[in-house]
Parts: sequence; C-alpha cells; structure tokens
Amino acid sequence: MVFSSLSFIFAFLPAFLALYYCVPSKSKNTLLFLGSLVFYSFGEPFYLFLILASIFVNYLLGLGIAKYQKGRPARFFLFLTALGYNFGLLLFFKYTDFLIENVNLLLKMCGIDWQFSALNLSLPLGISFYTFQIVSYIIDVYRGKVNADKSLISLGAYICMFPQLIAGPIVVYSDIADALKKRSVSIQNIDSGLKTFIVGLGYKVIIANRIGTLWNEVCTIGFESISTPLAWLGAVAYSMQLYFDFWGYSVMAIGLGEMLGFKMPENFRYPYTARSVTEFWRRWHITLGTWFREYVYIPLGGNRKGTLRTVFHLFVVWLLVGFWHGAAWNFVLWGLLIFALLVIEKTFLLRFLNGRNFFSYLLSHLYILIYIPVSWVIFAITNFSELRVYFMRLFPFIGGAQTAPIDDFWRLVSVYAPLLIASVIFSSGYPQRLFEKIRDNVFGILIALAVFWYSVYLLSIGINNPFLYFRF
Repeated sequence: MVFSSLSFIFAFLPAFLALYYCVPSKSKNTLLFLGSLVFYSFGEPFYLFLILASIFVNYLLGLGIAKYQKGRPARFFLFLTALGYNFGLLLFFKYTDFLIENVNLLLKMCGIDWQFSALNLSLPLGISFYTFQIVSYIIDVYRGKVNADKSLISLGAYICMFPQLIAGPIVVYSDIADALKKRSVSIQNIDSGLKTFIVGLGYKVIIANRIGTLWNEVCTIGFESISTPLAWLGAVAYSMQLYFDFWGYSVMAIGLGEMLGFKMPENFRYPYTARSVTEFWRRWHITLGTWFREYVYIPLGGNRKGTLRTVFHLFVVWLLVGFWHGAAWNFVLWGLLIFALLVIEKTFLLRFLNGRNFFSYLLSHLYILIYIPVSWVIFAITNFSELRVYFMRLFPFIGGAQTAPIDDFWRLVSVYAPLLIASVIFSSGYPQRLFEKIRDNVFGILIALAVFWYSVYLLSIGINNPFLYFRF
C-alpha cells in the first residue's frame, strides 16, 4: 500500500485515525504498532515475520547492551551481534543475487564452466530504511546516548511506524523517544498535518506520476533511436520525477506524523536550487546524509585526521551510499562520481562556486543544472551498455553517435511543456513558501481542496502511480 492510493486515502487512513483519536493515550503506541503491521502486510505479507523478528531480536539485544557497563566484553559482543544480525539480513536479501551474478561472471571469464544458481530473492519492502533506523537505535544505546526502550510495543511502534516505514525519512530513536512516551494531538495538529499531506500528495500524483510518463516514452522509443535534445529532455524528466516522487512521499510522511503527534525530520530543502554538489547533498535526502555522517563519517575520523584521511573517509561514505541504493554497479559508479566532485569542490572549486559575483552565481547554477540530469541518468540505467548509449546521445561529440531525427523531441515537448514548466517552478520552492503564508486562510484551504480532489481524480482514472524508491 502506498500513501498515494485510493485505498489508503479513503479506507486505511480514515479508519486508523478514527481509532487512534478514540483510544486512550496509553494505548496509542499499541494501535500504532498494530496498524503499521497491517499497513505493511498489504504490500509485503510474506516478509511480515522478518520485521517482527527484527523488532524482537533488537529489543532483547538493546536491553542486553544497556545491562552491562561500558568496557565490559559482553556489552561489545552484544553490540557486534546486533550489527551482524541487522546488516546480515540486509546484505542477504539485497545483495546475495548480485554477488552470485558477479561470481558467475568471474568464473566465466576464467574459463570455468561451473555456475551458481541465483536465489531470485524479492527485496522486503523498506528493509534498507528500517534497518538503518534499528542500527541507529542500537548504536545510540551502546554509546549511552539513549536508554534502551523497555517496552517491546514502544520500540515496535518506532521501527515500523507506517508514515516512514517504507521509504523514510530515516528517523533516529532520540528524535521521537519523548513523543513515544507522551504526546498529544490537537485539532491544529490534525489540520496542519492534513494540509501538509495534501501538498505531498499533489507533488507525487500531479507532477511526479505524470512527468514520469515522459521518461517512460523515451525508454520505449529506445536509447539508440533518440536525438540529443530528446536525451536531455528525458534526463530532465526523470530528474523531476525522482525528486517530486520522493519529496512528495517525504512531505506526506511528515504530514501523517504530525496528525499522529510526531515531528518528522525535514528530508528535502529545495536541492535543485543548490550551487554546488556539496550544497546539493546537504539539501537532498537530508536524513540519509545525516545518518551516514553520524554513524560512518564521524566515527571513521571525519575531517580531523588530515587531508588524505578525509578523502578516504569521503570515499568510504559515498561508496556505501551508492551501494545502499541498489545491488548494481551503476549505483557504485553514481556514488563515486559524487565523491570525485565533492573532492574537487573541497580542493578548490567551492571558492569559485560560492562567489558572490554574478559570474560565479550564473556558472554555479549551470554546473548544477548539468550535474543533476547526468547523475540521475547514471542512477536510473542499471545496464552499462544502455548507459553508454545514452551518454553517447547526451554527448554526441564525445561518442561520435549519429544524429537522430528530432521529431519525437518536438512532439513530446508540445505535450509535456506545461508539466516541465510547473516542475521547474515548484522545485524552486517559491510556491511552497507562498502556500505556507496562506495555508490557514480561505484561499489556502480552497487550494488544498483543489489539489486533493484533482489528485484523487487522477488516481481514479488510473494515472501511472509507481513509487521509485520502493526498489531501493
């Protein structure tokens, strides 16, 4: 089940909220836990046991770690056991077939006929996200930053809370520990959360779903047959689809959290308006960046051990970020591209990109406007042969690709121009800021109602409704 579905909007959510607001405060965590399991079972009933096992195992390990004082071998052993269990499950389900595929390829290159059979495992929904949340809880308990939760229900509610279970934002335990123990929900919370949810629904359904069909058409035409202008148009369309898809889902999650009495962390801060890759990654998927900074980069030593070590730490982080997104080499390449650009920027380029003169301002934005579609093309195309063809279309002067007719380009521009213009305007953040000023007056309420019912209409007529981050 996804937030942008009629079954969620008109069945699950109203029924859940009606029960949630009626039960006493001491029962809200139980209802949230059980409701979240029901929500998860709609999309992944087979793997429901997996998340339940993770909750129970980490509950016991968290209590065990808290029981022993710092420095005791048993404490460290339980900590390693918890990390091994959580990352072991993630590696097994997400990367086993990838490992088998590459071992078979290596054997074939060596002339060995033996081949291992793939397990063809399906990826449990949300495992990348809830694993990171569980691990952050275990690490913080080990560090003594938070107390181990003595309530299995409370910990379960944190781990599988349906607003952020499937795709984040990644919420660390310390951010909502107090709210898990005591929270209140007012009419103002419900009103504000509902409007926030509608904004995210609009981003997802009205913009992301519809502009995603442009990228689908480019893929249907075939990368060998597209012109350079159409290749860039497709890359821009995918960039906008991915942004509004994930941003919209994150905004909906924040709105749902507010309706339940939780303050979810901001996950996007208008990244397409950034002036450097460094700034872009401070604005994009903020909770993921924060997680890697707090639990990987800083523990490795951060920037405190000299330039070479800092570069190495960045390399490790971005290698892991790329690999976290998917079991394919294009994600590794994507992560390493970001690493290389960050190092170049930190070495000398940032001083120019952050300049206050008009020339620096103009070129810094042009630099990002090229980086965004190019990097997302690497992210989108897992097959290296197809990726090579697409890059030859993007940059024909490098690959020597033949020029294709541009009839399809003009046809698709004429169809999708309004959506492309709207996506550029809304990615700037100005409409969002304007809505924040008027959201509580009559005009703001009318806009929210219009966005909601138009989104419902598009869903009812079967507009394509994927969620891209489900596959990560």
